[in-house]
Order: sequence, then C-alpha cells, then structure tokens
Amino acid sequence: MRCLRHITRRISIAAALTARSGGHFRARVLGAMTGLCLLLFPALTSSGQATTLVQDGTRPTVDLELVLAVDVSRSMDPEEQLLQQAGYIAAFRNPEVIDAIQGGPLGRIAVTYFEWAGSGLVREVVPWTVVDGPQSAEAVALMLAAAEPGRLSRTSISGALTEALRQFDRSPYSSPRRVIDVSGDGPNNQGEPVEWTRDRVLERGIVINGLPVMLRPSYSGFFDISELDIYYEDCVIGGFGAFIVPVQNPDEFATAIRRKLVLEIAGRTPVAAPRIVPVQSGGPLAKMDCLIGERLWNQWFNSME
Repeated sequence: MRCLRHITRRISIAAALTARSGGHFRARVLGAMTGLCLLLFPALTSSGQATTLVQDGTRPTVDLELVLAVDVSRSMDPEEQLLQQAGYIAAFRNPEVIDAIQGGPLGRIAVTYFEWAGSGLVREVVPWTVVDGPQSAEAVALMLAAAEPGRLSRTSISGALTEALRQFDRSPYSSPRRVIDVSGDGPNNQGEPVEWTRDRVLERGIVINGLPVMLRPSYSGFFDISELDIYYEDCVIGGFGAFIVPVQNPDEFATAIRRKLVLEIAGRTPVAAPRIVPVQSGGPLAKMDCLIGERLWNQWFNSME
C-alpha cells in the first residue's frame, strides 16, 4: 500500500530531514488505509484532497495558524469591499504565497477567514483549512469567491479579536506560531476598549498584525481618523514582530494583502519607515488616544438627540 511505502520512506530519510534547512516533508494518502496507517498517518480531507499531517500527540501540527479577520462595516463602500475580497482571492492563487507556505519546516499552514463589524456581528467564510500547495490554496480562493461580502453596522475591533481567540480555541491544529491578521477602516467604537482585548490576546503569545484601510472619504466620514495607521500601531497590533501594511489607494489592495500574507507566513517583518516628528512638537509623538472611536461615536449620538 502507498501509505506503508510512506512509512518506509520516513524511516529512510529521517536523517536527511534533520539536515535540511529549506525543504519540507509532506505525504499524500490516496487509497484505503490499514489500521496502522490510520494511526501513523491521520488523514484530513479538504475539497476531496486527503492530506496527512504530523501530530503533536493530540492535534495535527502546522507551521502557522492564521486567522484572517476582515472588516465589512458599512463605512466601506461595496466596491472597496469587493476589491478587498478580490485581494485575498488573488493572494491565495499567487505563486509567491504558495512558495512561502511550502518553504516552511512542514510546508503547510492552517487558515480561517471571517468577516466582522459591530460587537457580535461575525460571519465565518472559510473554516479552519490546511493549505499546503496550489490545490488547497485554490480551495480557499473558491470559498472566498463564493461568498458575497456582508455589510454590517458599527466597528468593534475588540469583538473581532475576541472572535479570533474563539477560533484558536476551536482550532483542530497545533502550531508554534499563531497570528491574527485584522483589517479595518476605522477605530473601535463598540464593545470593550480595544487595548484590553489586545492585551488578553498578547498574554496568550498570539501576534496581531494589521491592515488599516485608509481610503477617504468613507461612507461614514464623521468617524474617520486621519492617522488610522498610527492608531493600529498604538492600539491594535502587538506581539513579536507585529506590523501593519496600510492601504491608501483601492489599487493597493491586492499588492498589500499579498505582501502581508507572505511576511506573516514566512515569519518576517517589513522594514518600517521612520515617523517624521515635526520640529514644533519638541519631542516624540504622543501615543494615539485608543478611545477616540468611542468618543467620536458618543459625540455623533449626542448630536442626534
């Protein structure tokens, strides 16, 4: 049987695997398996493809567990939402992303994708799925393409981070790295303060990266802030090597998303441009007000009374 041949091959190449630096090991189980193969090579089926995974004793192991948390609040217009979705679809079909995945020690990651807006407003689009090559990456792209982006109210980044924690708790996989990739076009204005939630995430050793969408004017211009990238740096992202990739033009979506995924998968950090401090300031820039979104919402709500 083919899976038994894989067992023999694993024994014969074990020494070689320890010496390899850039390769990865994968096996495919294509036929019926004996009880021994089921024990040593548990199969996980995704879109008709059976992929075997090394286990940590309880759960299959991957190089990275990646949660993609995508803002679908009404402050983004429908065209921008479609461009954002198309950027993720294109990224999972891009050879650079596939190469980054296959270049890891195990050559596979697990990814899930959900949309978010206000507190409790989340929709899972892609459940936890192993991506280890073009076929499984295409399966993710097709799931994304089949889902029309939602349009929901309010902006709760803290709610999105809380949902991401739930996703990790439900993950059937294990990995040495766990990353939340959160996109958004405005500050937190509902739910608990985003700093509180961020700190709970960081306590668990999870990294938060950001994709601040800075397309102006937005549908809800009253709640816009001009320095959303700095807000994300000061109030949202965190953990070892955390970074942001801002989007300031609709044409940048695809490039920014692809670049961000490659960096996250490879465990790299982009070289950040230095902040320019005006001479008049007389010192470093003050930390962003992490409650600015809540304050803007209260101002708007009070003005409606």
